[in-house]
Amino acid sequence: MSTEPRTGPSWSRRLLVGGIIVVAVLLGGLIASATIPRWWAQRIGDQVDGSIVAGTFIGLFYGFVFTALPLLVLAAVVRWRRTWRAIAMGIAFALLLAVPNLMTLGIVVGRGNAAHAGERILDVEAPAFRGASLVGALIALGMAAFVTYLLVSRGRARRAPTRLEERE
Repeated sequence: MSTEPRTGPSWSRRLLVGGIIVVAVLLGGLIASATIPRWWAQRIGDQVDGSIVAGTFIGLFYGFVFTALPLLVLAAVVRWRRTWRAIAMGIAFALLLAVPNLMTLGIVVGRGNAAHAGERILDVEAPAFRGASLVGALIALGMAAFVTYLLVSRGRARRAPTRLEERE
């Protein structure tokens, strides 16, 4: 057994590291908010290449797929959750899958110069993409709601006694 006094954690060092992390995250967010909307709009504009038909189909695809996949992940988490860590990982994965829709949403509702530049790029190079992306997301939400309704009503029907059983 040692009689030496036990030293605790160095709080000044932890505060310094925490402060550096906070500043780095804030600077990264500032840089990302100035560049990501333009970059995303240019990537979509390159895919659509000014075609209204392509903008519609690509928008429907992005809206549907990147809404349906996160909803499926969240449904799996709700169905088979085991620990808080698994729930947190599932939510993080669902958010990661929703990033394309979230970037488009950031352009549409954003108030900064980069969001306005992204809107102009999408208007010229990706016509109909924003509206079709919204429609695709709404279709995915509607389908998820319908499937949920079917599963819930099927479960209720299985648990409810049948009319023949009630008569007996």
